[in-house]
Amino acid sequence: MQDLCLVQSLGLMPYRKAWDLQRRIHSQVVEGRSPNVLMLLEHPHVYTLGRRGKPSDVLADAALLKKIGAEVHHVDRGGEVTYHGPGQLVGYAIINLRRWRGGPLKFVQSLERALICTLAEFGIQAESEDRPTGVWVGRAKIAAIGVRVSRGATMHGFALNVSPDLLYFEHIVACGLPEAAVTSMSQELERPPEAVEVVEAMTRCFGEAFGMRMEARS
Repeated sequence: MQDLCLVQSLGLMPYRKAWDLQRRIHSQVVEGRSPNVLMLLEHPHVYTLGRRGKPSDVLADAALLKKIGAEVHHVDRGGEVTYHGPGQLVGYAIINLRRWRGGPLKFVQSLERALICTLAEFGIQAESEDRPTGVWVGRAKIAAIGVRVSRGATMHGFALNVSPDLLYFEHIVACGLPEAAVTSMSQELERPPEAVEVVEAMTRCFGEAFGMRMEARS
């Protein structure tokens, strides 16, 4: 029987509030009080620095950050610095790895497959093989991945550029790769995709990639 994963579509949520919620759910999953959970949401403009992130990777000073309305948070995921904002689908996957019977590498590869599958449903050919972690369209990154494993369960996850303002990426050294270009679904397509369509596609593809039964919860 397939393991269950609850899908929570949370809309626009401040980063700190989402992080606190994620940690509460993580404790519930670890303690067996909750099945796996996939949180799908958007954030107001924010830059997050993972464990390998350096403050110098944020190129904007305090005055510019205030002008563009962006916060900065140091977080406990892997990776360097990345951007989250409106028009970007963020997915926090809280998965009990022992119950799923997979390790961190398999988890990241499954996230990449889910993202590639989602993009393919919109006619976008993406790949991850022989590339830095994440999903790429040609030489441009379209989705970032950063995770943490604690007490046998994952936290954090992915950020898929659906139709964000890509100018915000110019204020950071995204993922520690100064030469990397960034793209989005709306930039690759003739029309911006509807957010609900992307959420539906991601839910299906996540279930396929992880071998889980997906169930929506409010």
